[in-house]
Amino acid sequence: MMVLGLMSGTSLDGLDFALVELSQLNGKYTSSLIHSKTIPYTNHWEGRLKAARLLSGLKLAQLHIDYGRLLGDLTNQFLKGKPQPNLISSHGHTVFHKPSIGLTLQIGSLEVLAEVTGIKTVGDFRKMDVAKGGQGAPLVPIGDKLLYSEYDYCLNLGGISNYSYSDKGIRKAKDLSPCNIVSNLLVNSVNLSFDEGGRLGSKGKVDQILLGELDSWDYYKKGRSLGMEDLEKDFLPTILNNSLSLEDKLCTYYEHISKVIGNNLSQNDSKTLITGGGAKNNFLIKKIQEYSTSRIIIPHEKEIDFKEAIIFAFMGFLKIKGEINILKSVTGAKSDSISGVVI
Repeated sequence: MMVLGLMSGTSLDGLDFALVELSQLNGKYTSSLIHSKTIPYTNHWEGRLKAARLLSGLKLAQLHIDYGRLLGDLTNQFLKGKPQPNLISSHGHTVFHKPSIGLTLQIGSLEVLAEVTGIKTVGDFRKMDVAKGGQGAPLVPIGDKLLYSEYDYCLNLGGISNYSYSDKGIRKAKDLSPCNIVSNLLVNSVNLSFDEGGRLGSKGKVDQILLGELDSWDYYKKGRSLGMEDLEKDFLPTILNNSLSLEDKLCTYYEHISKVIGNNLSQNDSKTLITGGGAKNNFLIKKIQEYSTSRIIIPHEKEIDFKEAIIFAFMGFLKIKGEINILKSVTGAKSDSISGVVI
């Protein structure tokens, strides 16, 4: 089956498209990335999505429709001159994620997306799991398990860092720490979108007082799923309102998340696949390796950029086939799910 995966992350750097050929033979799944592209959000759309959580109910409902139309228009633009997929599998854009009160919201109307493109569409993957008492996240471990099983750890360095691994045959996963979402916010102050290669952070010095404050963040004691609301409550004020130089803040932040991430990659003689935008941050990768005994593997650039979109295509594929695409061992739900809404 040819499936187009759509992914929009918390870092708001754009919409990822992954046109993937997926197959199943003798219980084994394979994926082949045919075409991929990231289409950056315009300043207008980046602003609308950033402000989504502050909107009235009526305006948020309108944004849900408008964003679905944007997804459809961009999909048609991406697919021009390319093979047409049998299915679109859309993550949507997360506005609220509060599983502790049974709430998660990804906007981007599937009905509008399907109407604009004329292609069968599946999405809204998280809600079923949350309804079952799960965290609704992370979702990619089903792909890690079935498509990337040769690695002991699969680590994604996106807006949030998360990882999955096999523990005696059972897939485990969690959000580890904030990642690019904070470093991007810091460098926005000097009109940069991101800290390329960790260049600015590498020029700074670690501040032990700030490092101690970040290391003692409550989430690390009990959290499994991390949302923007958690960061805004106390983590972001701690670092954004600090009077240190930008370089020292970044350096301290990289030291902090490297310690958190690296200490979770502790299995000797193991291999860790790292994808997501943070995989291109050479300074961050170097710091993570200092705290980890696992052998870090950085794949080719397409895999770095589009692994999550590939896996969302795979989740849609599994949904259409009537097979489990969310694991209770990962999310904490009372049962596995064949999740998603098909339009």
